[in-house]
Amino acid sequence: MKNHTHASRDFHEPDQGAEHVNAERFAAAQQCTWVSVAVNLLLTVLQLVVGYFGRSQALVADGLHSLSDLLSDFLVLVANQQGSRHADADHPYGHARFETAATLLLGSALAILGVSLIVAAGMRLQHPQELQQVHPATLWVALLTLLAKEGLFRYLMAVAKRVRSQLLAANAWHSRSDAASSLVVLAGIGGNLLGYTFLDLVAAAVVGMMIARMGGKLAWEALAELTDTGLAAEEVEAIRRTLLGTSGVRGLHELRTRKMADNALVDAHILVNPKISVSEGHYIAESARQAVLKQHHVMDVMVHIDPEDDTQTRSNAHLPDRDSLLARLAERLGDSSLAANRVVLHYLDGKVDAELYLMADRQDAAYADALQARCDELVRDDEFFRAVQVHRSHAQN
Repeated sequence: MKNHTHASRDFHEPDQGAEHVNAERFAAAQQCTWVSVAVNLLLTVLQLVVGYFGRSQALVADGLHSLSDLLSDFLVLVANQQGSRHADADHPYGHARFETAATLLLGSALAILGVSLIVAAGMRLQHPQELQQVHPATLWVALLTLLAKEGLFRYLMAVAKRVRSQLLAANAWHSRSDAASSLVVLAGIGGNLLGYTFLDLVAAAVVGMMIARMGGKLAWEALAELTDTGLAAEEVEAIRRTLLGTSGVRGLHELRTRKMADNALVDAHILVNPKISVSEGHYIAESARQAVLKQHHVMDVMVHIDPEDDTQTRSNAHLPDRDSLLARLAERLGDSSLAANRVVLHYLDGKVDAELYLMADRQDAAYADALQARCDELVRDDEFFRAVQVHRSHAQN
């Protein structure tokens, strides 16, 4: 016997609670992302214009960083709109991975931009005689940028925690990296104005390294999720304890997890009493599923019901189906009427245990005893049957 229960609902009947959470996340993401767009648009124009005319390579680099922020904000808007959609026939698990894909693109773009800035600064540092002092206005723009980026980080992170959005959190840390890079730019421009003209280019190179590091980290984490990397060991162990704590669960094996944006998907095989009914086994699996959904941040759970640990016992795949087994039993016992009785089959450890419930007109004790003796003789050398138990009562198992 093997059955399973699944936590996902038909996409025609979306969960109302999940629908409310998705709507809240979408609205919050839209609002704070537009705030980020406005801030980054202003800073991009200011940094690029003042940096170019003020001869500050560091400020121009930071301006390109702000431009990448602006582009990423639009990417967030598109990804958030796609990721908030409900599950459908083509995407039965929902569209949350759109956010992950967007994070991967954002991280990759940042890594490329960072490396490009490092290379550009390094090439200019090879000609120190061409370096010039920057205009003092660049210092004030760098200070304004620092304050704006730090304020934007705190705002975005507060919203990300409230609505539990991975992509918004990534965008918030992106703003924090901008604040840190702006601090470096401020120091570089200050050093340049004090006479150390090379510090402006050094600051540009440092900004490039910071951008590349942050982009690489975001891209790597998104790639890990897209390749179905499992949850942390402590989270998996907590889910294991929850499943094993469910009444009726005798054991657990093949517990697998993978991330889906801010949630997780869980797949587990639980062991139950092999002699219980299918409906009781399904009830136990449903109880285990509900416990995981209630106690952990999990979007979907697949629970397989096993009567035995099929990783340690012999396979039952070679055994005949029910009709073939009943025909074999009737033939070997020489009684074609046996198929009319209620017969319960248990496929366990590469063999079959059968329970035969006699019909009302076959309740004679002598007949039942004689039939049991023939069954005991049959199983001594039978290829498939390990045990056959004869019951005179019609009591359900």
